[in-house]
Formats: sequence, C-alpha cells, structure tokens
Amino acid sequence: MDASLLKETEFAAIDRETWVKLAQKALKGADFAETLISKTDDNIAIEPLYDRRHKAKLAPRKSPSQPWHIVQRIDDPDPVRANRQLLAELESGATGISLVFEGAPNAFGYGLPSTREAVDKVLHGVHLDMIHLRMDVHPRSRACADWFVDYMRPRDVNPKTLSFSLGIDPAATLAGTGRLRMSVAALKASLPQSLSGFFSSDLPGIVLEADGRVYHNAGATEAQELGAMLSIAAGHFRLFEEARQPIVYAAPHIGFALSVDQDQFLSIAKVRAMRRLWTRLQEACGARPSRATIHAETSYRMMTKKDPETNILRTTIAGFAGAVGGADSIAILPHTIAHGLPDAFARRLARNTQLILAEESNLAFVADPACGSGAVESLTEKLCEAAWKEFQLLERDGGILQSLVDGKLQARVLEARHARTKEYSSGRRAIVGTTLFPAKQERPVSVLDAPHMPLPTDGVVHCEPLTFPRIDETLQAAE
Repeated sequence: MDASLLKETEFAAIDRETWVKLAQKALKGADFAETLISKTDDNIAIEPLYDRRHKAKLAPRKSPSQPWHIVQRIDDPDPVRANRQLLAELESGATGISLVFEGAPNAFGYGLPSTREAVDKVLHGVHLDMIHLRMDVHPRSRACADWFVDYMRPRDVNPKTLSFSLGIDPAATLAGTGRLRMSVAALKASLPQSLSGFFSSDLPGIVLEADGRVYHNAGATEAQELGAMLSIAAGHFRLFEEARQPIVYAAPHIGFALSVDQDQFLSIAKVRAMRRLWTRLQEACGARPSRATIHAETSYRMMTKKDPETNILRTTIAGFAGAVGGADSIAILPHTIAHGLPDAFARRLARNTQLILAEESNLAFVADPACGSGAVESLTEKLCEAAWKEFQLLERDGGILQSLVDGKLQARVLEARHARTKEYSSGRRAIVGTTLFPAKQERPVSVLDAPHMPLPTDGVVHCEPLTFPRIDETLQAAE
C-alpha cells in the first residue's frame, strides 16, 4: 500500500462523549459504569479510556542513563551454600544482591544467620565495588552496618565506588516482628549519632530505608503502603531534627523499598507516585529535594502454591511494571517460594526474567516510558492524593511507630485484607491456576532442604505483628 494515502486520509474527529455513546450502544443496555469502570482497593476509579496527557513531567529512575540493578535475594540459612549461590548469580548476569537475614520481615521463614561470621562467609570472593549490595531490613540492621564496614576495612575498598543500601528501618522491624530491641526514646537519642559517619556527601549509599513491602504483603492497599513509607521517611527526618542535625544531609541517604504485583498499570503508577511524594515531603520539610532511590520487589502475597508455574507470569508482569515505573533496583521472587527455599532452577528463571526485560526487551533504554499516558498519569496523581491522606492519618496517630504500638495501622491493613479476600471469594477477582483454570493434577515441586527460621521474640517495645498470608491462603482459610 502507498503510505502517502494515509496522509491524505482524514479521520472524523471524535470526543469522549461520542465515544461513550457508541460504547453504550455496543453494551446493549448493560450499565456503562458497572461494566467498564473498575475500582482499585483505594476506591480509585479506572476508566476504560483516557486522553493523552500533554506536557507531562518525566519521573525517571535516579540514574536514567544506566539500567536498573538486577538484584537476587540471598536468603539461604547456610552461609557457605549462600556464597556459592551469590557467586553463581553474579557470574550469570545479576548486577546486585540482597542479603536477607533470619528474623527479617521479608525473609518469609528463611534467611542468613545474623552474625558477623555469616557476613564474612557469604561475601567471600565478592568484589563489592562492582555490584549493588542491599541488606534487607532486619532486627539487627544497625549491627550489620558495622559488620559491613569491618568487612570492607581490611580490603581497602574505596567507599566512593560502592553502591549499597544498609536497609535500616525500625518501623518495618516493629511492624513485621512485633518488637524492637530498644525503646523509641533510646532509638531517637542514639540512631542519628551512631549513623553520622555514614551521612557523608562522599558516600553514595542508602543508610535508612522506608520499607513498604511489609505492609503490602500483610494486605495493605497501594495508598496505605505509600502512606506508611512517607510516615517512615518523615520519622527519619524527625530523628535528625531532634538531634539538631540538618536533614539536608540525611535526605540523599534515605531510600525506599516497595512491592510490585500483577496489576501492571497500578504498579507502574505506584513507583512513579513514590518519586513525586518524596519530592513533596522534602519540600514540606524545607529541604531541597533529592531524587528518590527505589527498590522494587515482586509481591509475595500474589504468589500461589498451586500451579506455581503461573507465578512466572505474575512476576514477569510485576518486574516489567517495576522497570517501566522507574525502579532503581528490582528483585523478582522465584516462582516456587510458596513451597520453600527456592532451588537453583527457580532462581535462574527469576534472574533470567530480568535479563530478558533489560537486555532483550531493552526496557532500560527509555526514561519513564509511561510519561504522558493518560491512564498512568491519572493513576499516579490519584495514588499521590490517596497516599498523602494515609500519611496524614498516620501522623495524626502520632507517627507510624506510635500507630503500630496502638494497633491502629494493623487494624486498617487487616480491614483491607478482608475486603480483598471477599472480592476473590465472590468471584469478582480471580487467580489463574488457583480459582481460574486450576490444574487437574499438581506436579511435584523441588526446593532446597533448609530449616524454617522463627521470628525473634525478645525486645523492649512490642506491638501486634503484621502477618503475611498470601491471597491464596486467605481464600483457603475463608472456605
């Protein structure tokens, strides 16, 4: 066909009202809103059609000229075996690792021993200046930061060449384990001083983190997760203000970790919304905004035990959403994680999913590809509004730590979890392989032999801990 014909062809102009009339005609009497407009867990309406958003502002990852870090979790209770896994991951294409320790809210029952010796063993043979290193939030995060420094000191590593996150977030520890090793007053008094050495402008790493995965996996809505992260970040700021240390030095060293799931557009919008919310919070605090550093991990609550291969589809969509949304690092949970500690094959699939997204699909070549999309821009804005309201609610509770001690945040998260379970139980939502198209016969699943690690029970401050049942588990319990 002669392409010049397209230039001469004029299409009739059409506006939204005309389109709606045509859609209603096609629906043959069915209600337009009931049929074509859906709602998120935060009651945000998702329209069937959006206009293109002109003059939209880019919200790229922190270093848009570089691809995101392909992160693999290292959570084997055996440090020697974990070291072999770590080296194999790096040799096979991973560019970052996340050390997940026992007792961590996001360990899902496993994790490295929380000892200096375990850190030495698992990092043996690793060139830290060539990778991105994360330490997942856990009860001994502050001590682990010292172990990290002690490990680097004799190896003469230049701190300026490092890319790391120490993952210190007392709120996530309290929420996920139900306890803290020191009182809130002692925490406020000691934490800023003890971390002051890390807040050098020469150090490129993240020290304090606002971890939203704990709330997501417990059942929180997107706005609740984002609002909790804002309250955590505000709490970090208050620590330094009360210690009479300028927050401008702390802001670049505060990072964020959130969950992405199979809802592609909502997950893209959530990552983008976190960037905008962080900028707004800094402006409200009178600080010059620094760009957010965001780690995205695929949702644990969406993983299923039945037909686990369907998890590969879910995590691929979630990983895609994290990349398009502009996450700086991404970790994909292996598809067999609901059965136990994943083996080498499951880990390989998780790693290769990211490699395909990054190196074959070239998702990293475009900065904020969702920019200007009417649907994503609208979702981003509405998520920001809903998350800010959740943040204000937490602040009225006295901050997230106080809200957790009083059980208020847990109650709201539990309410959201129950509402979601009803949606699945009623058939309004479905899980492929579990409630929809279940396999006639389940195949055996291979996982590693590893002990299940209990959560710690000691502490000075206690609260009702959040629990992390997957959606398929809540459905089974509701039957």
